[in-house]
Order: sequence, then C-alpha cells, then structure tokens
Amino acid sequence: MKSTRWTALALALACAALALGCGGRRSDGPKHPRPLPVEPTLGTGECGDPARDGVIGEAPTLSHADRDLDGDGEDEVVVADRDICTPEGNCHWNVFHDDAGCLRYLGTLSAARVQRLGRRGERGFSDVRAVWYLTGQQRLLVQEYRFLRGGYRIAEVLLCRQSDDDIVQCAEVDESAIH
Repeated sequence: MKSTRWTALALALACAALALGCGGRRSDGPKHPRPLPVEPTLGTGECGDPARDGVIGEAPTLSHADRDLDGDGEDEVVVADRDICTPEGNCHWNVFHDDAGCLRYLGTLSAARVQRLGRRGERGFSDVRAVWYLTGQQRLLVQEYRFLRGGYRIAEVLLCRQSDDDIVQCAEVDESAIH
C-alpha cells in the first residue's frame, strides 16, 4: 500500500513539474523529430535477440553494459540502442538472461546511469537504481527497479533536482496528506 502511495505521488509530482515547465523559452529541438519506441518488441519472459528485441529502433547502434545481476557469476546481456538515446544520455537498457540457450527478455531499465543495489528481488536478481535526466543534468527522476513476476518493474520513483554544488534534493512528501 505504501509503495502504491509513493508511485501515485511521484506521478502527480512529475505531471506538476511538466505543467510548471511549460511557457518558458522554447528549446531548440532536433530539426527532424522522430518518434521513439517506448514499447518493447516482445513480452517479459519471452525468448529474444538482444540485437533486435526490447525497446529498440529499426537499425540499432548497440552499446553493451553487460553485468551479473543474479549473482550466478555469469553476466546478463544489458544492451541499448544508442540511436534512440536522448541528448542528455538517457537510454533504454534492455536486459536478457540466458536460460538454457533462450535469451529471456527481463525488461528495460530506462536511464542515463544505472546502479546495482544490495537488495535482491525474486530469483536472486539485484534491485537496480536508475537515473533519468529530465533537463540537462539538473532535474532528474530516480527510479528503483525490482525483479518481480519474471522481470524488472519500477518499484519507486522520485523527482529530484541537482544543485550547482552537486547536492541532490528530492521532493519531500507529507504522507498524511495522501489518501
């Protein structure tokens, strides 16, 4: 129940931040905007090919950040299509686990920076903290992913701001106001 409250609050804060950010100087975006894929090409737990499955473009330029997420001594395949990363360095990192020759899609970690946490979810997979930069490197989402029901799912989201002295301040919540 507490996690649901945090998720609802984080979404409300993100919407408010987006609404407040409107009306300023228009940014100079790309000359030819293109739609970005946000839906994976396959379902969580399905066998796939990291070169063409997950959240990925039509002609991907792949970048690997393979790492052992389940503690078995073997790296999981963690791959992103650099062509669909944002100018801030945010990418969609697709995670695959080798299961007897089937590379099972475990989900996508959307982030510029990823940190493996000490906590573990189901099947021994590490929880992961991901940072997604909203504007430059000063406003960011801190998302925690947990391995549940066969894949990585967002468990918590915080909207934060990084000041010039590198201090990160996140929105504080009065939980008594949420019902």
